[in-house]
Amino acid sequence: MNRVSALHVSQYFAGSQVLEHYQEATEKVGLWNSEKIVFSKTFPDKNRKILELGCGVGRISFGLWKLGYRKLLATDFSKPMIKKAKRLNLTSKSDILFEVEDAISPNLSDESVEGVIFGFNGLMQIPSRKNRQKVMLEVYRILKPNSYFVFTTHDRSMPKWKKFWTLERKKWNCGQQNPELLEFGDRFEETPRGKLYIHVPDMNDIRSDLRKAGFSVERDILRSKISQESPLVNKYSDECRFWIAKKK
Repeated sequence: MNRVSALHVSQYFAGSQVLEHYQEATEKVGLWNSEKIVFSKTFPDKNRKILELGCGVGRISFGLWKLGYRKLLATDFSKPMIKKAKRLNLTSKSDILFEVEDAISPNLSDESVEGVIFGFNGLMQIPSRKNRQKVMLEVYRILKPNSYFVFTTHDRSMPKWKKFWTLERKKWNCGQQNPELLEFGDRFEETPRGKLYIHVPDMNDIRSDLRKAGFSVERDILRSKISQESPLVNKYSDECRFWIAKKK
């Protein structure tokens, strides 16, 4: 049995049902209330160049455009996602630059952007902690000094997941874990659109990886502590933790 890889992830995000789901979220949901609050406070100057990694069909970038941000670059490693995003860009008459890029090795110059967003737990859908650490290093490289990196993750320490991860730990200790998984914290979620891979991290690991990359952790906070979301938002997403890191 093959272990989860970037190929598995790319195949999932190229599926027609997944593409439709992301387009629907882009057109019907838009920015979460919590995202509006965090992005507006973290990036108050709407003339700064903001990069969105793992943009999918563009839900966050289109939402930022509606808020008045005009220097937006949105990238994703999924060509079908970017293709849909470009179509929406035309029909919505926005002027967002959408490009196919791999977050692990983006073709962007040093200190070329003034803010980076990796939303919807996208960073945690990259298999292997080493690869996620590479993304943090790349984000640090392309950010201008004193600029911010904002992303979200799930939280392994949440009480609702305690029983699940206790059982998972026992499986890993006995070598009885799913052989497709790479690391403890990895999991597959069976969805109507296919098998979704995601890593659910320990908060201390995230803090450690950010600091090793050179960031200072300015804040981390659960979404529910920022704002109550609408039933529509909760239909498409669940609780997560916002991370706000600064390039020293």
